[in-house]
Amino acid sequence: MKGLNMKKKIFFGVLVSGLFLMAAAGFAAETRSESSADKALATLEPSKSSAAAEVAKADKDAFKENDFFVNQVKSAPVAAVTNVEKKENVEPAVESEAVKTVPVVMKTASESSLAKKEASSKIKQEASPAINAQEMETRWKALFSKEITSDSIAYTVKPGDSLYVIARKNHTTVDFIRKINNLKNDNIYPKMKLKIHTAPFSIIVDKSKNTLVLYSADVPVKKYSVATGKKNCTPVGEFKITDKLVNPTWFKTGAILPPGSPKNALGTRWMGFDKPSYGIHGTLEPKSIGTQASEGCIRMLNEEVEELYSIVPVGTKVTIKD
Repeated sequence: MKGLNMKKKIFFGVLVSGLFLMAAAGFAAETRSESSADKALATLEPSKSSAAAEVAKADKDAFKENDFFVNQVKSAPVAAVTNVEKKENVEPAVESEAVKTVPVVMKTASESSLAKKEASSKIKQEASPAINAQEMETRWKALFSKEITSDSIAYTVKPGDSLYVIARKNHTTVDFIRKINNLKNDNIYPKMKLKIHTAPFSIIVDKSKNTLVLYSADVPVKKYSVATGKKNCTPVGEFKITDKLVNPTWFKTGAILPPGSPKNALGTRWMGFDKPSYGIHGTLEPKSIGTQASEGCIRMLNEEVEELYSIVPVGTKVTIKD
């Protein structure tokens, strides 16, 4: 029995020892596993930390770069204003554009203004060309030739027409139609061909030279010497001929002087202006022509005022200048 009990004790001792050793071995294995996991985690942690640091750094750099870009965009208008007004901290390219652009625009505007003035001056010169005696003589002869020019038309007489009607329609005079077409009287007939001058006439009187120039379509065709008002009293400005009289009666203050009277200063023709008491007329004092001798009107030699009278119609513009 004692032997049996001893064996049991040994068996149980070995069993307990085996169980203890197995538990210890399991704990050691678990410890080693945890240690390996910790080492692996420790190995991975720096890498994770490094990646996080790099990401953070990249984000920081990206933020800085974006912030700089935003600042650049916001500050650009300020820089542009500074460039124009103060001209400081300007890059060469910007300064070149900012500084040079304004003068170019100003130059263009100046050139445009100058071009307009030159064009206007050119138009005036073309409208009132320099007076050349030979050229005027050529134009004067052309007025009375039967050749149709840009200033005239070929008119075919219609039933019911008269020289008066034709003259009114074309803003000319009966006398001028007769002279151009060599008519002996006012008789015309249907289908008759007539040359009619259609370009408007105008007159310019220069008091400083005592001259009167007749223009056709703004081109000088005849120059006359005249007398103007005493002490430069002839009015200056633009007027129109409103009435025409043959052998006018002069209604002078306190007297009525009929045609042919030695005291009638109007001569043989009168072309009154839209300014009452002023006009162009003949004279009984031919020696006064070329001087300041009238009471304010324009005096002409009788034969010359008769010539002018036959050409210009009512409504003709008269410009008087100093």
